[in-house]
Amino acid sequence: MVELRNVSKTYPNGTVALRDINLKLDKGEFVFLVGPSGSGKSTLVKLLLKEEEATEGEVYVNGYDVTSMTRQEIPYLRRSLGVVFQDFRLLPNKTVYENVAFAMIITEALPKEIRRQVPMALALVGLSRKANMYPHQLSGGEQQRVALARALVNNPALLIADEPTGNLDPETSWEIMKLLSEINHRGTTVIVATHEKSIVDAMKKRVVAINKGVIVRDQEKGLYRDEDKNTPVFY
Repeated sequence: MVELRNVSKTYPNGTVALRDINLKLDKGEFVFLVGPSGSGKSTLVKLLLKEEEATEGEVYVNGYDVTSMTRQEIPYLRRSLGVVFQDFRLLPNKTVYENVAFAMIITEALPKEIRRQVPMALALVGLSRKANMYPHQLSGGEQQRVALARALVNNPALLIADEPTGNLDPETSWEIMKLLSEINHRGTTVIVATHEKSIVDAMKKRVVAINKGVIVRDQEKGLYRDEDKNTPVFY
């Protein structure tokens, strides 16, 4: 599903973001990616999306050799992914329905497929009754639910959520994480980059911790803290 082999990333200004990363995620996993700001989490996510190029190593996602693919192949990779960001990235002049449908329009889906899939995605995230509303009429949690529906409407094999609860209150954050867990139980592989210690500790999923561009911990049913030490790994 996802594999990084000896991956390093150095930016043109000399900043080393990742150092010799080796990581494998199997189909159906739910993985938390944790680490302090500047640890390399966002760079890793960008490599999976082909938004950045690895300086060294190989990246494989959903059967694609990301490191060697051409520019023309990138849209096919991204169609197999669902992505959710901290800032929602909704189109303000489009309704909830139109925002979700847009993800299918750009993949050239047939109108009948859009009419079938969009209501299903909105029902999954509990927004069927708000299909005709605009983003500014929604709460932050509802906007993130729209972003989730948009990410799911094309039935991606892999969902990547980059700080999906960063702008939300604790109660709403839990609602979003429960949705992500339900989506995972339906068979979608989920990667969540987050700073939310309480959520990571409570959900007991696989935890991959990055610090200074290096994977320092990879634990099944892990915690945000290192269980072998009485001090936090990240603050």
